[in-house]
Amino acid sequence: MEFWLVVIGAALWGIDPVFRILLLKSLTSTQIVLLEHLILFAAAAPVLWKNRADLRGTSLRQVGALLFISWGGSALATILFTLGLAHGNPNAVLLLQKLQPLFAIVLARVLLKEVLPRFIGPLFLAAVAGTYLLTFGFSLPFAHVNDLMQIGSLLSLGAALLWGGSTVMGRYLLGTMKYETVTSLRFVLALPLLLVITASEGAIWKFPAGTGEQFAVLINLLLQALLPGLLSLLLYYKGLSKIKASYATLAELSFPMVGVLLNWIAFKAIITPAQLAGFLLIWITLFFISRQQDKEQPLQQ
Repeated sequence: MEFWLVVIGAALWGIDPVFRILLLKSLTSTQIVLLEHLILFAAAAPVLWKNRADLRGTSLRQVGALLFISWGGSALATILFTLGLAHGNPNAVLLLQKLQPLFAIVLARVLLKEVLPRFIGPLFLAAVAGTYLLTFGFSLPFAHVNDLMQIGSLLSLGAALLWGGSTVMGRYLLGTMKYETVTSLRFVLALPLLLVITASEGAIWKFPAGTGEQFAVLINLLLQALLPGLLSLLLYYKGLSKIKASYATLAELSFPMVGVLLNWIAFKAIITPAQLAGFLLIWITLFFISRQQDKEQPLQQ
């Protein structure tokens, strides 16, 4: 069950680009992330106060892990991903961002000494192939070299590295903290850094003039913060508290599946046989990883 909580939480991230692309019409990348975290701070602060006992005796290593998931995973990675969507092909950004499992699996092996899932190589390749089919269909890879080499794609790779590392650091922290506490700290600690970055950017705040457009921006921000932000991470960290980081990062492959699907819906695209094959490959990967996880003893906190 915990594995599928991670799948559902990551799937909710897939609706993120829809809100973010709409908001980019009115705000800069850093402004969007800052406003998102201000909303999340209001939701997270009471939870953090309630669970403040979790913070007693926090070690320097734990502080470092918290700063990595908040500054790296919550602030910088989100800014990089948003910039990638603004400056590159959205599908290419989604595809390259899902090299994240490779980064997470390596870090989990090195830092957490995790035993990797069986057949990790073939399963990872099958998942990448499924993501490619979802994104570009049956066309040859060299046909999309220009899309993959754009600045947006490089920004997406940076986000993938930071998010992959955050999966591992989150698993480490969940050994001693409640999942609600880790989720709250991720948002709260990111806020000071985001305030500094947004102020140094010096960009003018360009809110729409009309009341109707302002209301639409506000609704988008609320939905962006509460669905792919708060709800997704609560589900994600609850699941991650009981499974290995290397399993969790493969469960996150539900993200590009939902993200590309919503791109089709938003732009009236038709689902092709290649894209259906991509869905199938990813779900087969998730199924086999889930079966492996079920056979193992759940991790204890």
